[in-house]
This record gives sequence, C-alpha cells and structure tokens, in this order.
Amino acid sequence: MAPKKKSKSGLISTDKVVADNKRAKFDYALEDFLEVGIMLTGTEVKSLRHGQGMIAESHVGEKDGALHLLNAHISEYQQASPHLQHEPRRPRKLLMKKRQMDKFMGAVARQGYTVIPTKLYFDKRGMVKLEIALGKGKKQHDKRQTEKNRDWSRDKQRIMREKG
Repeated sequence: MAPKKKSKSGLISTDKVVADNKRAKFDYALEDFLEVGIMLTGTEVKSLRHGQGMIAESHVGEKDGALHLLNAHISEYQQASPHLQHEPRRPRKLLMKKRQMDKFMGAVARQGYTVIPTKLYFDKRGMVKLEIALGKGKKQHDKRQTEKNRDWSRDKQRIMREKG
C-alpha cells in the first residue's frame, strides 16, 4: 500500500489504485488516455477507500447529454445506515470539459472507437479519479500476437538473468 500523506486541506491521500481494468489492455488497442473526475456519494467514496470497487465489466456511455460510467460495481459501505446506502451498480456521471467530451464522442461516432475505463484511483489531493481511454477492439490474431510478445519478453528476461 502507498504511504499516506497529509495534504494542505488536512485530507489523507493514499495515491492508490482502487480498481484496474487489466482486461482492457488485452482486448483493445488503447490510444488516447484522459483523467476525469467522477460524481460519487459519500458512502461510495468511503467504500472505495476500503478498496471495494470493480470496473472490469464497466463501460462508458452517453446519457442525458453527458458521459456516464455504466455497470461499475462499488460495494455498499457496511458502517452506513440502510437509508444512506447507495445502489452498487448505478450510473455515475463523469466530470469533464465539453470539448473533451465532444472529442471522445466524435471518435466513437466517426471512427468506431470505444471509450473504456482503465483505472479508478485516488489522486494526490484525495479525490477519486477515473482514467478513460479510446480503444479499438483487437481481432483474435492481434490478441495472439500480444500474448506471443509478452511470453517472448518474459523468456528474454529469464535468459538475461541466467547469463549474468
């Protein structure tokens, strides 16, 4: 776990990744990355501080003229009372500038890209951030090539380590 730091505002920042979408790097050719804010309730933030978030099956879609994180699972916060609990898979609005949103949605509409959440984490100020990327789906032979390259680099490191 990352070391805890106190910021000027008194918040304790952990700079830690809560959820990582490792499958996205295998299924998509990721190109353009962007860090965006995410609109959360208090119990969702507390649950994320305990590491209770999952974005592996989530995606980003347009809803009511804004981009939303859909199907992301943030577990309920156990210490909160039942009437304050949040719904674990509710749509969460992404906070980004209009120009950035237009750029991403234009690429989706014109060039066949997909907006994929890659990482959910706390920044230095203790705010929850989501890293999204534009990606094109890989074909089966591209996935095999990626796996072959990864295996070769692992074997190459092993050979170099043995030789000294």
